[in-house]
Amino acid sequence: MSARARTFAVLGIIFGGALAIISSTQTWLSVNLDAGATASLEVAGAKAFTVLAPLSLAALALGLALTVVGRVLRYVFGAVALAIGGALAIGAARIALDHPLDAVAASVTTATGLSGADAIAGLVVSVTATPWPWLTAVAGVLIVGGGALTIATSHRWRRSGRRFQTEGSGATPNQTIGSEPDLRESRPYDAIDSWDELSHGDDPTAR
Repeated sequence: MSARARTFAVLGIIFGGALAIISSTQTWLSVNLDAGATASLEVAGAKAFTVLAPLSLAALALGLALTVVGRVLRYVFGAVALAIGGALAIGAARIALDHPLDAVAASVTTATGLSGADAIAGLVVSVTATPWPWLTAVAGVLIVGGGALTIATSHRWRRSGRRFQTEGSGATPNQTIGSEPDLRESRPYDAIDSWDELSHGDDPTAR
């Protein structure tokens, strides 16, 4: 159960971060300008939601780091994932629902040379959203779920990078005293275990 929970938590954060970073390059909003403007504008996610790319990259890095850090940092990273996912979900949902002018102001200024809230409000006729803000909100929920699962279950995760025998435990018949036990014999072995070993210079295929 602990191996499965860790897998779901890590993959939820990584997948959510990857979906959000992809979304940052896609069109979020289409802006129709008044008759004096030459064309409508398409606003990418990174322009509409300026912290989208940094938060997405932070989620990706955090998800990868969870595979190797110790218990205390798992709780810290789980809390950070909650904050990142919440910010992504709330910010993206706001843009999807409200189509705020501040999300398109920079793009309108770049295209027309006009600035100021009143000037932009007078120039913009309508703003429509694509599905990408909603997909980003889903990505935020995935990151929140991964963070919550991390906090709830990380005390049962296998210790990363320090596979050693506790005091008073006996060596197995095929294990010499002082050698590291193979914990795969006592618990399910998953893909993240292989990642742990590779990150510390061990080749899991050599066993």
